Amino acid sequence: MLPVSRLNLIRVFCLFFLFTVPACRSKRPPIVELPPPVPTTETEPGSVGPMPTVAISASPNTIARGEQTTLNWESTNTLSLVIDMGVGNVAESGSLVVLPRESTTYTATATGPAGDSSSSTRVTVLPASARGIISSTDLERLRLAIEEGEVKPLLFEYDQALITSEGKRLLEENARVFRQYPDATIIIEGHCDERGTEEYNLALGDRRAQIVKAYLVELGIDPVRLQTLSFGEERPFVQGYDEAAYRLNRRAHFVVRR
Repeated sequence: MLPVSRLNLIRVFCLFFLFTVPACRSKRPPIVELPPPVPTTETEPGSVGPMPTVAISASPNTIARGEQTTLNWESTNTLSLVIDMGVGNVAESGSLVVLPRESTTYTATATGPAGDSSSSTRVTVLPASARGIISSTDLERLRLAIEEGEVKPLLFEYDQALITSEGKRLLEENARVFRQYPDATIIIEGHCDERGTEEYNLALGDRRAQIVKAYLVELGIDPVRLQTLSFGEERPFVQGYDEAAYRLNRRAHFVVRR
């Protein structure tokens, strides 16, 4: 039989073993639940922003020839907005009075970071009535618009018959005025400075008048309304023998046929 002191020592050791050994065992890491993924909005591949939107309408959308209608449009997310048929670049929203000579579809195209969108409206033009014929008062107003600079002449570079981007914008503004008088006939005069032979300048003046007519037709002006005439160097607008005078004499000028 073991002495009592040794027996007590063994008991103390056993208790120590029971309480300390489990504490030395490695603990399992707690299970951490991850939050669910945040849903994202799907975008088209390569998209860098929302698609532009555009809507265009005409009020009224049925008119008699010689009457006017108003285009109204709105758009969002646009970098640029263009309306065809010679209207050109416009603000993101707005309105514009037009006088189409015949039934016309106007299309507005909005360009944004993510692509293009378009919208169209149709204006139906009914046969002209007696009041659709242009009056002498209307002819006088168009003549004054030309004389007062609302209709501007197109200037050309030396020995050239090309329309620059700035020249195209000028003709677009002129076309807007011409549309207000759909029955008026417009004469496009081609002019040159005095350098070159008479025959050469007559041919160059004709080329200048013809290219202006072609671009106005692209803008929706009826070719029947447009006539061309070349004066070459015969009718200078400014007298002089320097580049300042020559520049103003190289032009396509507009007059109303009575």
